[in-house]
Amino acid sequence: MPHRTHRLVPGPAGRIHLVEQGTGPLVLLLHGFPESWYSWRHQLPVLAAAGYRAVAVDVRGYGRSSKPEAVAAYRMTELVADNAAVVEALGERSAVVVGHDWGATIAAHSALLRPDVFHAVALLSVPYTPPGGPRPSEVFARLGGAEEFYVSYFQEPGRAEREIEPDVRGWLAGFYAALSADTMPLAADPHFVAPGGRLRDRFPTDRLPAWLTEDDLDVYAGEFERTGLTGALNRYRAMDRDWKDLAAHAGAAIRQPSLFLGGTLDASTTWLSDAIDAFPTTLPGLRGAHLLDGCGHWIQQERPEEVGRHLTDWLGSLAAGR
Repeated sequence: MPHRTHRLVPGPAGRIHLVEQGTGPLVLLLHGFPESWYSWRHQLPVLAAAGYRAVAVDVRGYGRSSKPEAVAAYRMTELVADNAAVVEALGERSAVVVGHDWGATIAAHSALLRPDVFHAVALLSVPYTPPGGPRPSEVFARLGGAEEFYVSYFQEPGRAEREIEPDVRGWLAGFYAALSADTMPLAADPHFVAPGGRLRDRFPTDRLPAWLTEDDLDVYAGEFERTGLTGALNRYRAMDRDWKDLAAHAGAAIRQPSLFLGGTLDASTTWLSDAIDAFPTTLPGLRGAHLLDGCGHWIQQERPEEVGRHLTDWLGSLAAGR
């Protein structure tokens, strides 16, 4: 099995850090918030062993990739351009794109906007919802009543940073635990902030989820302690710009072969159950949709073996033309 190779490749906004393992058809792996390429550590060797060139990137604003200052630099069209640039820099013409959390949304829009490059797409945890509808900031502002939804909480530059950055490691540990099947709170919803409160007020603090070791937490915390959180949070702050940029694609379906994996205990799959029900229309090329029983949000880390099996089976079906 080849060792992982770390390197930087050119991107529209600077340099993109990636980790590569294996040879064969290219599979591009995109992480979500607040993670890094490291969230795919279990799948990289599995995909490489199955005969694929597995590449996990630090998304723009994260890890060792470039971090532009302007919020507009984190709009979806820019992130799609990054992904196409990675494929080109690796000497390939096309790739399968796989994403988790925000990475799933970026993967979906990569397939939507660049079908010439991305010939298949797999989405983990967050189902595809076509562009269009009301302005995102207005939708999120209406959620929660007197409480504030976390996406709205993240909108004001500097606000979430002031909560997180004095104790990055502790905040990440709590956030990961809050959305993990074995540690998520049973009472107050950690996605909402009480008036005058902080998001972390509802995070578990007594233990780590089973999938997260102290060493794993060190990796994540070390990156964000070095970079800060602004680059990662700017993705949330660019949503209304996406709404304008993608208006011409309102209601558009993704027609390439696709796969969806989610957890039954993940709020992303329960809140967006209507989006999953709409897959026959929005993902007409869907080859499989699997909800992993008793799994939370961090699906490829909570259930690495199952996710690896589903991905390799699906990729194998694409290669066989099924």
